[in-house]
Amino acid sequence: MAFDNSTRRHWLARLAAGGCAAAGWTAVRAQSAPGVTPSQVLIGQVLSMQAGRNDHGVATRQGVEAAVRRVNAEGGILGRQLVIRVADDDAKADQAEALAHQLVSDGVFMLFGSIEGGPSNAVMKAANAKNVPFFAPMAGSPTLRRPLQPLVFPVRAEHRDEFRALLSHGHSLGMRRTAFLQSDTEVGRLHLANVQRACADLGMPPPLALPVGSELSDAQLDAMVASLREARTELLFNHGSIGLYERLIRRLRQAGLALACYGVNSGSAQLVKRLGDLAHGMLFTQVVPSPWERKTALTREYQVDFRAAFPDPEFSYGSLEGYLSTRALAEALRRCGRDLSRATLVRTLETAAFEVAGFKLRYTREERIGSSFVDTALVTRDGRFRH
Repeated sequence: MAFDNSTRRHWLARLAAGGCAAAGWTAVRAQSAPGVTPSQVLIGQVLSMQAGRNDHGVATRQGVEAAVRRVNAEGGILGRQLVIRVADDDAKADQAEALAHQLVSDGVFMLFGSIEGGPSNAVMKAANAKNVPFFAPMAGSPTLRRPLQPLVFPVRAEHRDEFRALLSHGHSLGMRRTAFLQSDTEVGRLHLANVQRACADLGMPPPLALPVGSELSDAQLDAMVASLREARTELLFNHGSIGLYERLIRRLRQAGLALACYGVNSGSAQLVKRLGDLAHGMLFTQVVPSPWERKTALTREYQVDFRAAFPDPEFSYGSLEGYLSTRALAEALRRCGRDLSRATLVRTLETAAFEVAGFKLRYTREERIGSSFVDTALVTRDGRFRH
């Protein structure tokens, strides 16, 4: 949400007066910055690894570590080593918020790099309460950008851009009747509103909304399949639990419905693995380039650094996004100069445009854009992603 001049002046006045959650920046001095010493910058990361059970979280963490090794080998942050302290939120929002509070209390400079919408929004809540920047939440939730969150600086594109890419692809193939599987939450309803706007912009009818909670009974699945059949749906795509989406796709195929099933990047690799042969022909959006190809400087550098740090794990979207986010973090910190403070970081990023190995990022006072990169990848018969 863009602020007009009067709104911005009011917001800045509240900052100076200490009257809002993100207040007090002008009073922060570089020499008192927590987490910053002559030898290091300490960053806090709340991440959903679930003690190794969350493949995406583990891969993301590996990408972060590969990037940290590169950054520090090149001299760190103007001579300071980049150190990231990690806390595992077990994919629980309340735990993520508590851990973020604890990391700040323990003296980290800023918060960084959560995954998934619920935990990322919880970390943002803690960042606002503690008046610390939150860089590179790896989630597509609209609430991380709108209304304007002065302390939050995403790197990846948001789901709104992914929805538009999926609908545009379907539209180009003549599809008009769509359905959207969404979480039955406030954030899910915001996603639905973005999908409705995208359909209207493309001249498509409003989507059939399929809201789901954390559980989905067999009877509810059958009702959804009946609704999709009755609406003669041509394209279905999702936001929310890949487990529920997997069950719906399986039930659709059992019922003989051949509508196209698309998806956003979140959990795409895990969903394809779980679906096996049923994933063939699915289309997913991705917010980073193909980690297996060497077409960009970013992926070439990622492959070298990741393999040096981890000889065995496969390349993945998760590890590449973790790698990119950490490289972007390092560049943002370097741009503040030696007198690093939280206030300096926020002011610097408010008008920043820079690249990480050719990958473009941009922020303004009115919008926290980060990247607008969205690509599509088709699942091949052998379960690979073809861009």
